[in-house]
Amino acid sequence: MSSGEVRPGSRVPACECQQGPAAAYPDPVPDPDIAPGPHVAGAGTGATAAPLAEPRWGIGEVFLGWLAALTGGAIMAQLVFEISGKESDDWSLGLVALAQTGLWAGLAGAPYLAGRFKGNGMVRDFGLRESRRDLLPDLLNGGFWGLFSQWVMIPLLYVPVLLLTDIDGDDLTKTARELTDRASGPFSVVMLVLIVGIGAPIFEELFYRGLVLRAVEKRFGTVVAVVSSGIFFGVAHLNAPLLMPGLAAFGIVLGVLTVRSGRLGPAIAAHLAFNMATVVAMLT
Repeated sequence: MSSGEVRPGSRVPACECQQGPAAAYPDPVPDPDIAPGPHVAGAGTGATAAPLAEPRWGIGEVFLGWLAALTGGAIMAQLVFEISGKESDDWSLGLVALAQTGLWAGLAGAPYLAGRFKGNGMVRDFGLRESRRDLLPDLLNGGFWGLFSQWVMIPLLYVPVLLLTDIDGDDLTKTARELTDRASGPFSVVMLVLIVGIGAPIFEELFYRGLVLRAVEKRFGTVVAVVSSGIFFGVAHLNAPLLMPGLAAFGIVLGVLTVRSGRLGPAIAAHLAFNMATVVAMLT
């Protein structure tokens, strides 16, 4: 699990059809709000877009990307330990951010390299495109579903757990509290927002709703892709097993947003709102 992902609690702040890519990402005419790229023949002359090649990336790139993220995270964590001489529990948020760069390099590097060398580029293949007319609707739509998941869906999901076990809300918010308790001044609050509210939503959505969802969709279809990428997202947070079901459910919501819109914008906005709701709750 990335330390940038914030977790569910009990009211519970939590921090954090046709199948196939062609159907999910319709690409009629070049968007005037997006600068023409290499896929456009005669850019700037009014020519129509050249046909996009069928991407050759797949589940193998998912495995390699995840391995690279884990390896990069471990290397940077060891480097931070050597520099600071402190265990991870004692790192400042600045050191946490530095350690995160290894994990994020793997998560973002995998879709970038897959799109660059085996597809049509990361923007086209994985929906990382946002025109001016889409920006506000994506922020509103994603923000609503992020807050709904945080304040309604996650608490309802954990009601049976809280009623039938000796687990309480403090257990569910432990990971989020450990991270936000390090924010002891203006600089550390800024670092917390950068890690949780900006870094985690962008880099994790690029990998899980970009590469993972689309790679699985190519082989098994949209429904399997949305569900499996959500479960993968939850299970990937290995240091917080209590939170895996809630994060998996939220991952499925993010997958639905991605497939319905054909872009990563709504999922990134939802992820941002989901995480920042906990940051605000933990800091106030």
